[in-house]
Amino acid sequence: METKFNFNNELSGKTALVTGGTKGAGKAIADRLLNAGAKVIVTARNKPEEKNDRIHFIPADLSTAEGAAKVIQQIKTGFGRLDILVNNLGSSETPGGGFDVLTDQNWVETIQANLLAPVRLDKGFLPGMIERKSGVIIHIASTQARLPLYDSTLPYAAAKAGLVNYSKSLSNEVAPKGVRVLTVSPGWIKTTSATRLMERIAESSNTTVQEAEQSVMDALGGIPFGRPAQPEEVAELVGFLVSPRAGYLTGTEFVIDGGTIPTI
Repeated sequence: METKFNFNNELSGKTALVTGGTKGAGKAIADRLLNAGAKVIVTARNKPEEKNDRIHFIPADLSTAEGAAKVIQQIKTGFGRLDILVNNLGSSETPGGGFDVLTDQNWVETIQANLLAPVRLDKGFLPGMIERKSGVIIHIASTQARLPLYDSTLPYAAAKAGLVNYSKSLSNEVAPKGVRVLTVSPGWIKTTSATRLMERIAESSNTTVQEAEQSVMDALGGIPFGRPAQPEEVAELVGFLVSPRAGYLTGTEFVIDGGTIPTI
């Protein structure tokens, strides 16, 4: 039997949540899902830099159990159901210097935001998805799960590695119940924050922004494509994965890194 897709409005009637959805790749993902016809909710600690009346914003700190519970309750009360959950939130605020400078608090805060936040939201929304035998969960991980930068982001890399493993395990459990679970692992994304970082590096090292970018790519072991990803490129992959066109995909990790990871 031939399956026909509506490419112009393929997410019509779907409600989606994008965590960390007010800037960077999260904002691009939210815009992409909105343009595909979904009703979109975003959550973050701070308000969106650019207000969009078509996107519903819930302020919350998802690094806490209370913040996750707040988002779950407001969506269930205000929207009734959630069809698409994009766990995009990711943060690393630990100091550089390797393992010896890291405190227990550094580890706990990083794991709370990067691993336990998705776990809590999944647990909150999965029962409804399973009851309807329909739903998609995307976990945004990182290539650092495989290529950790131990000097500066060791807890982040460890948390993302845990997220990849958890995502695969969860998919095996809920795929027979009609829910798809997938992982997207970006490499370096050229967000506004990343651009500001390059400007600071260039200023402190008395080099150009282009030279600063090259130094970061060199630290990553090189990006064969020659540049970081644009947020919209990551969003386009997520937009496909949550769509009916990807209906047979589950339990898979999709790496979008311009060729950074040197192994298969």
